[in-house]
Amino acid sequence: MKPPFGQRLPATSGTRWGRACGWVALLTALVPASAEAARLRGRVDGVRNLLNPVWAEARDPKQHGYSFREPVATVRAEFRRLFPHAPKEICIAALAPAPQKAPPPVLVRVGGGRTTPVTIVVPPGTRLTFQNTDPFKHRLHGVSIPTFQPADTVRGATREWSVPGAGVFEIRDELAPSLRMWVVGDPNVAAIAYPSMKGDFALSVEQPGEYTVQAFFAGKKIGPALPVTVKDADLDLSKTPLKLADEKAAVAADKAEVEKAKSEADSDAKQGGEK
Repeated sequence: MKPPFGQRLPATSGTRWGRACGWVALLTALVPASAEAARLRGRVDGVRNLLNPVWAEARDPKQHGYSFREPVATVRAEFRRLFPHAPKEICIAALAPAPQKAPPPVLVRVGGGRTTPVTIVVPPGTRLTFQNTDPFKHRLHGVSIPTFQPADTVRGATREWSVPGAGVFEIRDELAPSLRMWVVGDPNVAAIAYPSMKGDFALSVEQPGEYTVQAFFAGKKIGPALPVTVKDADLDLSKTPLKLADEKAAVAADKAEVEKAKSEADSDAKQGGEK
């Protein structure tokens, strides 16, 4: 399957489906923008305060995941905290007041232990084409999705699946447990984009009217919704950044996690001593 427009698109250039940045644009630039399309330029804030559920799952001792990384006391806590890769994990959607048509097929690349993108928001009926770019096979499947059963996808091969309806659908890989993708089916999504590493994004909206700009991460809405009125001119939303997560909440969550881990370790040590 050829990527939309058959070319690599520049960062943050726009179409109806948000030519976001580099390789992500191949997935999301689905419909060419007309000369009348309005561009909504904005930015997100608080990306570093988000925690990918994959990491939260991996550090659970019951998952038997192991790491040789050790915390360094001289490194400040905010720099030790893992945070998402915004250009593939955070999807910015412009939601219209009325249902939208499904776009042409969307290419999702599977490689490097992840999908590109990780979260995507599309109208029901959208067909996703998963392409394996790894030198080994993948065995993708949908969690509790009857229409997406486990099946091998060898190197260079593709597999298609259509979003069955509204809701959140999780895609996993039997051969790579850390690979997780979230597909959000929303009938009113009119355009999507992915922010740059600096947090900048650009949405291209074809029709004037009332829209809601909403960020999604790991299949969920994050941060407040931003209502906008689109006319003929472009809009600069960067003065009101979408705040995705709060620094104080992230620090408190980190502290609670450390205390929990310490408590569990003390409990295990006590039980071991009693034996």
